[in-house]
Amino acid sequence: MKLMIKIIGLKVHDVGYRFFLLKHAMNTALPGLSTYNWDENGQQEVIALVEGDEARIKAFLKMIGKNKPELAEVTEVTSEPYDGDVGRTSEVAMLCSFIQLDKAIPLLLDMRDDLKAVRKNTDLIPQMKANTDAIPQVLEEIKGLREDIQPGYGMSMRQVRADIRAIKEQLGMI
Repeated sequence: MKLMIKIIGLKVHDVGYRFFLLKHAMNTALPGLSTYNWDENGQQEVIALVEGDEARIKAFLKMIGKNKPELAEVTEVTSEPYDGDVGRTSEVAMLCSFIQLDKAIPLLLDMRDDLKAVRKNTDLIPQMKANTDAIPQVLEEIKGLREDIQPGYGMSMRQVRADIRAIKEQLGMI
């Protein structure tokens, strides 16, 4: 038995419909499956050509009639007898693998470039660690400077107070 199944809707392309159909064809052990996207009268269509015994095709139709990819917007699913050639399900599986690899390779190359940039930036980490290791020594030096400044600072305040007292005495305020 052979059928042409049309899945029609506002959004049936680029939502994983052909992978969805492949998965269900494999789950129902359909030996023949060919899939492709089509546009007809302003509507998106996914065409599935299926071949197998009647029970398997009915199970396949029931499954795809009740389920769809999450992002798909389907308005209609139709089927009609078909008498042309239908490819092997395994061929669709290989094609789907190639499609995914074609999408994945540019992403993997971008990730590789990003990883190289990250590695280049992490070359600064040993230098940052060396600087961080020096923090206790710098803090000790600062404390030493503060101790050196405080006695002079304390003496200056005494001198300022004495000068203010002397000025007040001359003005007759004391």
